[in-house]
Amino acid sequence: MNNNQVCNTEKQVPTGINLNEKDYINALLSSLKDMEKNYVIAMTEASNETLYNQYKTIFDSIASLQRDTYELMFRYGWYKLEKAEEQKINDKANTLSQELQDLNA
Repeated sequence: MNNNQVCNTEKQVPTGINLNEKDYINALLSSLKDMEKNYVIAMTEASNETLYNQYKTIFDSIASLQRDTYELMFRYGWYKLEKAEEQKINDKANTLSQELQDLNA
């Protein structure tokens, strides 16, 4: 592991042609991400508040499950993150802040 990565020790899984635990959970995470995107579209196109609220409730459940799945993968060492330099974080925060100000202008 390089010093720029944030990760846990990787849980080893069998290799080969058969699907393993990591393959299944990776497929689940991908599906949940796609479902989230689709529910966002459905919410923005909902024809009334009741339908919007139903979509929002389902979206919140899917988003929570997606986060739990990601956290499980991170805990098993199957998801690695890269440390960001403080200056890059500050630059991004300033950019987003400026974009928000521009939207509110």
